[in-house]
Amino acid sequence: MAPQVLADGVPESAQVRALLQLRELILSGELAGGSRIAELAIVERLGVSRTPVRAALLRLEQEGLLRALPGGGYVVETFSERDIADAIELRGTLEGLLARLAAERGAPAAVLTEARGVLARIDAVLATPTLDDEAFSDYVALNSRFHVLLAEMADSPTVERQLERVCALPFASPSGFVLAEAESTQARDMLIVAQDQHRQVLDAIERRESARAEAILREHSRLAQRNLRAVLAGHTQGQAHAAMPALKLIRRR
Repeated sequence: MAPQVLADGVPESAQVRALLQLRELILSGELAGGSRIAELAIVERLGVSRTPVRAALLRLEQEGLLRALPGGGYVVETFSERDIADAIELRGTLEGLLARLAAERGAPAAVLTEARGVLARIDAVLATPTLDDEAFSDYVALNSRFHVLLAEMADSPTVERQLERVCALPFASPSGFVLAEAESTQARDMLIVAQDQHRQVLDAIERRESARAEAILREHSRLAQRNLRAVLAGHTQGQAHAAMPALKLIRRR
């Protein structure tokens, strides 16, 4: 099948690739917070045409990672702790709404079955006392899949689109809170709590308990708040920055 071509004649894959590469440059710290970005410089750096780069810059501005400058060009945004906290709170609110809608409308049996299977696989990952890098990566992927399935249960494309925008912000995604100190006992304990909440919300949706389902996911997002505060305030903050360069985008109070 021929690659999809957008209205401007540029293959869609080229735009997606430019977006992913540019986002990675920011989140890896190669383009530091506060640094100015010119379109031509990014074109030369990525080795692609101006059209996909222009689209990528616009998308990252919409996500909040870049801010357009009045005279042209962009600057890499930084975020206050309150910005991140608000984004996580909004994500919990939207996920809670989707869980409530899923419980009220009735989730598809096939999606519920897949979600139960994902939780069983997470149980297997968390069965060991500590998580190595491979197990941690497995958890992140499975956790992300479970949250995708939760959103699908509600069958609300409108709310899902808003959730996708919020989750694109650094640290706001459902897996954002597990990206630091993964091998610590404290981190694993937090994942155990999160997994228990996963089971509770799935149970509430199956039982059509809409208020309970919404409340559980609102509370679930607060684990992310707690973890982020611990990482920023903890004595291993320097190590966290090395493992997670995007933390440098956060301005301390």
